[in-house]
Amino acid sequence: MGTSQRFVQILEFETDRIDEMRALAEEGERRITGRPDGPTRRLVLKDRDQPNRYLVVIEFDSHEEAMRNSEDPETGKFAERMAALCTRPPSFTDCDVQDTTEFR
Repeated sequence: MGTSQRFVQILEFETDRIDEMRALAEEGERRITGRPDGPTRRLVLKDRDQPNRYLVVIEFDSHEEAMRNSEDPETGKFAERMAALCTRPPSFTDCDVQDTTEFR
């Protein structure tokens, strides 16, 4: 593919310290907001059936921008601090966006 394709990373984690996790996320937002290679959108989901389980969908304009963001030392520090608040190691799934449909 010659053109860049939108890219999504799905982060799954469990925590019993969600307030601390939210505070950490807000701190991270201030660091990445407006950065040219930063994410374009984030969606945070709470599992209704499994207490303390969350999914975060983070969208980037391209895989390349996501990789630049991942390689940033500040991103690594953030990930370490986030993992310390988790009750088990977080998992990541990398996805190429195939299609999106707006219904409203």
